[in-house]
This record gives sequence, structure tokens and C-alpha cells, in this order.
Amino acid sequence: MNRLCVLLCGICLQLMALPAKAESITIAVAANVQFAFQDIQAAFTHDTGIDVQTIIASSGKITAQVRSGAPFDVFLSADMDYPQKLHKEELASDPPIVYAYGTLVLWTMSNLDLTPGLKVLTNPKVNKIAIANPKLAPFGRAALQALTHYRIVEAVLAKSVFGENVSQVNQYVYSQSVTAGFTAKSVVLSPSMHDKGHWIAVPPNTYQPIAQGVVILKHGSDNAKTVCARFIRFLASEKARKILADYGYGLP
Repeated sequence: MNRLCVLLCGICLQLMALPAKAESITIAVAANVQFAFQDIQAAFTHDTGIDVQTIIASSGKITAQVRSGAPFDVFLSADMDYPQKLHKEELASDPPIVYAYGTLVLWTMSNLDLTPGLKVLTNPKVNKIAIANPKLAPFGRAALQALTHYRIVEAVLAKSVFGENVSQVNQYVYSQSVTAGFTAKSVVLSPSMHDKGHWIAVPPNTYQPIAQGVVILKHGSDNAKTVCARFIRFLASEKARKILADYGYGLP
């Protein structure tokens, strides 16, 4: 009996000596937020010790992946529509909340004079224009709304190249595969891009406000509810809000 006790005590001591399993969550992030999220992720992990795995894609593609059973815990969307649909489909635990408002910009790496605003896109010198797929990316929908406002949508679409998301638009613009492209202000303010090319903000009265929503998905609620809730609280903290503001986002 004593030998058994000694053996059990030895096992317990070995188990206690093992390092605790690190907490982690997987967050799916809309492409426009990726640069700001790098700073948010670093700050969150620094403050909490929680590891964050990040998936970057268009909001539409992330939504499709969630519907197909992708094990994402939290979804930072580029709009409210996609996370609201997931909530209605019972694939998210609670209704989404707005964490930021996105700003649409027109960006170019060429010597194109952007003074005339969006109407410069009808200039014959502008050969190709990149737009995120409006069926998947809210910033693409906003671009079409702005072009419709100026009554130049047909002329611009005739020479448009559609990217899967904002990230692909950025690649087209940066590589000068296109003359200009519509992207997020957070991209052109990011440390790696802030001195690349030049840009103008698209007047906000020409497109619907881009309210961006965050939601805890069913997988997160079932498997890491406390950690997910901790991240949501951090996203509403002054530290996270300052990061978002620094990247050009409007705050709720």
C-alpha cells in the first residue's frame, strides 16, 4: 500500500511539473483588417499569453468556410451582413457587434493625378482598375456604390480587374498590374505601405458606411468560450481602439 502511495505521488509530481497547455484561438479576419490585426494580435497575446492563429480571406469566403465546418472561433468581418447571416443560421453564438468603420480609398503606384477624384478613372490613360469582388468583399460593393454615385460605373467596369479580396487588389496595385485600385485606408496607412504610391479617400457620402462586425462563432462558443469572450473584451479596450484609429478606422 505504501509503495502504491509513493508511486501515485510520483506520478502526480510528474504531472504537476508538465507545462500547462497554452490557450489558443483561431480568428478569421477580413482581408482589409489584416495589417491592423497584426498589431491587435500582438498586443492581445502580450497582455494575456493567449496564442492566436489567424486566417485571412474575404468575408464572403470566410462565411462559406464556416458553413462548411471550418473550425474558426471568432470572425472579424468587413461588414455586418455576413456575421448576421451566420448568427441567423445558428453558426454564431451571439449577434455581431460593430468594432470599426472601414474607409474606402483609391490607390495608385503610377504618376496618375488623383486631383479630379474618381472621375479620373474614365481617363484613357487609365488602362486597368482593380476592385475586390463585390459578391464576396464589402469594400468591392462600396467601390461599385461610389462609381454608381458618379455615374461612371459602366465605363470603369469595362476596364476593371476583380480581385478575390482587398489583399489581391493590393497585389495588383503594388505590382502595377493595374493603374489604380480600390482598397482600405488601413492598407495605405500600414507601416509596409504608407510611403508606397499615393491615394485619395473616396468621399464617404458616395457609399454606405462600412460597419465591420465581430462575432463569436459556434466552434469558439463550444470549445473556447471564455477565451473568445476575453478577446472580444480586448477588442473594445482603449488599446485596441487606438490601434484601429491609427489605421484609419472609424470607431463605434
